[in-house]
Amino acid sequence: MLDGPRWGPKEGRAAQLVVLCHGVGADGHDLIDLAPWWATAMPQAAFVAPDAPFPYDGAPMGRQWFGLWDRTPTQLEAGVDAAAPLLGAFIDAELARLGLPADAYALMGFSQGAMTALHTGLRRPVPPRVILAFSGALLAPHRLGEAPARPPVLLVHGEVDEVVPPSRSREAEAALLAAGFPVESLFCPRLGHGIDEAGLARGALALQRAFAEK
Repeated sequence: MLDGPRWGPKEGRAAQLVVLCHGVGADGHDLIDLAPWWATAMPQAAFVAPDAPFPYDGAPMGRQWFGLWDRTPTQLEAGVDAAAPLLGAFIDAELARLGLPADAYALMGFSQGAMTALHTGLRRPVPPRVILAFSGALLAPHRLGEAPARPPVLLVHGEVDEVVPPSRSREAEAALLAAGFPVESLFCPRLGHGIDEAGLARGALALQRAFAEK
């Protein structure tokens, strides 16, 4: 079972769960500091940033959701297919621990974590209220027909990202829209492979909207 740092809720008892999926070579501590920022908009949200299941194969420290030794589409698809049930089981366990309904959660990811959050969230029997994908990509777009529902998606990407090209989020946007998903996107000028205040603000708004709708 995955585990990682937790934060919140800021006020009262947890009414929502937000799961933050870090990028390759990092761990849950890389994203948990987003929780106080978003808690201003979501004061009853519990945040958790699980460490990815596997040791990073590119350095002696850090974690990864899947290996990058072979970056062919087939190998990346196989890797994210293996990670998805592990993340799914963690989501279910956290919802049960907090005593929350099966749909009271959102998924956020950065870079490889965004790829994992998209792949997992789009296939969950009970979908997340929203998926926030920062600096990521949609793996296996040809399999969007597997999605049992159409949760909203927010794509955020830096226009000068040197690690994951912003074209990957544009491709994801086109594929998701064609498959009938509600999608919003934000492409941030002069931003590289990271998250800026504009992206954080848009993420906060997407979370507020998603949980206000039900």
